[in-house]
Amino acid sequence: MIRIDLHLHSFFSDGELSPAELVLSLKKWGVSVAALTDHDTTDGVELFLARCRSALIKGVVGVEVSAAYDGVLHITGYRFDLKNKALQDALEKNRSARYKRNIHICERLRELGFDITLEEVRLCAGSDVVGRPHIALTMVNKGYVPNINSAFERYLTRGAAAYASRPLLPPEDCIGVLRDSGGFPVLAHPLQTTPDLDDLPPVLRRLKDAGLWGMECWFPGASRSAVYRCLELAREFGLHPAAGSDFHGIGRVGKHVGVAVTEDLLPWAVLCGGL
Repeated sequence: MIRIDLHLHSFFSDGELSPAELVLSLKKWGVSVAALTDHDTTDGVELFLARCRSALIKGVVGVEVSAAYDGVLHITGYRFDLKNKALQDALEKNRSARYKRNIHICERLRELGFDITLEEVRLCAGSDVVGRPHIALTMVNKGYVPNINSAFERYLTRGAAAYASRPLLPPEDCIGVLRDSGGFPVLAHPLQTTPDLDDLPPVLRRLKDAGLWGMECWFPGASRSAVYRCLELAREFGLHPAAGSDFHGIGRVGKHVGVAVTEDLLPWAVLCGGL
């Protein structure tokens, strides 16, 4: 068994820790191969890779891209050219859409009686990459809701009172721009895309035709049977299995960094600049 983690977030998007702090945690938990996959930004990647080298951890270039879908569909990309203009333009387009969405959400919250400004949310985030988790945390800090989950359920999730959508690239375009920049696109946390994995094959067929390279098979919330089913589907569609904690910080999504996997996942890590 080895421990890898190809799905991590820092405070450059909606995580709590700096890239340096993430690497300290990776070292503590004995992780051998890791990728920083912040939402629609690569700003923290070079620092993360440098810290990984110092810690003798194999660092992989990564990002998580949000795609247009009736629900949640995220594509993680690995080992792409960080300086590729088309990719960086696509990421900037997603960040701009998120910024405009945040403005609308804050406006709706004020209409509902909550004194929330985007500037407050930005200060809470400590970064220019602001998302709904930062809005939720601001609501918690101001005493409007007891916790982040409550903020999402009551106000921020799809269909809730303050929810606002944002325009995103189709999944095919996300995959294409990652491929064109030399990267390997992977479907992240498939249970968020189709809670019933029996509904996943048509999605995988569409994404595979567009150039999807892999699929997360080990991820938070996946039972043993779900992992097994994901591995079956990966084999069926010729996709490489991946593993990640989706770690954002203590108490959110993955509670700890690192996923223990069998040695047969090793070729995937090798291909993506790992061992």
